Amino acid sequence: MKNRIILLLFTLIAHNLAAKPISIWISSQQDLVYYQQMVELYRQTTDANFEAKVNAYGFREMPDRLHVAMKTGENTPDIVQLDEVFFGMYLGEEVPFLDLTAKVKKAGLDKTLVKQRLDLFSHKGHVYGLPQSLSSVVLYYVKDAFEEYDITPSKIDTWSKFRREMKKLANNGRASLALDWSYLEILSQQRGGGFFSKEGRSQLSNPITVNTFQWLKDLIDDGSALLPDRGSIFDPVFFSGDIANNEAFCIIGAGWYGLDMIQQFAPDMAGEWGIMPLPAWDDEISKSKRRTSSFAGQGLMIYKDSKNTDASWEFIKFVMENKTANIQRFQMGNSFPAHKPSWKYPEMFEASDYFSHEPMANIFIPLADDLPTIYQHPKRAQAIFMLRENYFTSVMYGSQTPQEALLEIETALEKGPQH
Repeated sequence: MKNRIILLLFTLIAHNLAAKPISIWISSQQDLVYYQQMVELYRQTTDANFEAKVNAYGFREMPDRLHVAMKTGENTPDIVQLDEVFFGMYLGEEVPFLDLTAKVKKAGLDKTLVKQRLDLFSHKGHVYGLPQSLSSVVLYYVKDAFEEYDITPSKIDTWSKFRREMKKLANNGRASLALDWSYLEILSQQRGGGFFSKEGRSQLSNPITVNTFQWLKDLIDDGSALLPDRGSIFDPVFFSGDIANNEAFCIIGAGWYGLDMIQQFAPDMAGEWGIMPLPAWDDEISKSKRRTSSFAGQGLMIYKDSKNTDASWEFIKFVMENKTANIQRFQMGNSFPAHKPSWKYPEMFEASDYFSHEPMANIFIPLADDLPTIYQHPKRAQAIFMLRENYFTSVMYGSQTPQEALLEIETALEKGPQH
């Protein structure tokens, strides 16, 4: 009798643990509705007993909340969505996320997810997260401006040609490209560089990064480019000001930037935008002639001390593989998926009303193989934030040379604490 009572108690405890809703932390309000829908879809198609609570926190708020939860052990998430830059902050001696390497291989996701994107959420040969976006970088441009100045996208297939065309406009007092701090890493990676090497060494002061920074400064100096009023293309004021006033008509951005931010901040410009691959670098310093790069993008991780690791894994695997999940991620303006089998779905090739009825898949898919490999580092976030907050504008306004600024960042990284 006593044994039966003990067994019953264990059964009740196990049931209560299993019945506890999975906690999912999402790092953007835009994704909140999507993941709430994914929970319901999973419940309808896969597990009727699945329960999950989705909470959305601010992009910058998420790491702070996660740090506190992990440190105290209170209210920790089971599944957490992190931007690739913040993910790097957790790659110290002990990674706080579940090692998914064996699960990824068993599920075949190492073959179906774009390798460069899966590598982005990996560290020392171990996979800790699944990428939800392709994040290929392209050039967005206002079509009327290209037509007005007789610019043919296919004829500016290199940055040197792009520069010559834009310099003609600058000579007539017209800037073309809106600059942003994110371009330094984007273009350095496109050229075969990047902020950190495979071995974990800083490459901030190497010739490719320094030359790229100088190239951007030269665009400002000759009038080919401008700095947005608030210094960023990620601020809605940029669209209501510089873009609305026809002060700039080219933007470098990832796929999610066009799916989400351009359409959100400039809804009245539907049909006025075009998309093209980035011009290639054709100089002697560059190590690659690829027509794309990569920037940002979210990934899904499982907290390693979660009591619901199996259920959490099944859910995030579902989100990566399910046809409806991938289509909705794209159609809702979240991102173009990194799951290659989803690229064959006709819904992915539906004409975009916003981008002049051009299927965005026709641009993104051919560029996927050329995505650069980005090497994560615990101090990558620190380098990016220092560049964004201080050093990019310092160089653009002539207070420092590119080399001086990049050496200062490197010195600070060497002295600063590991995260």
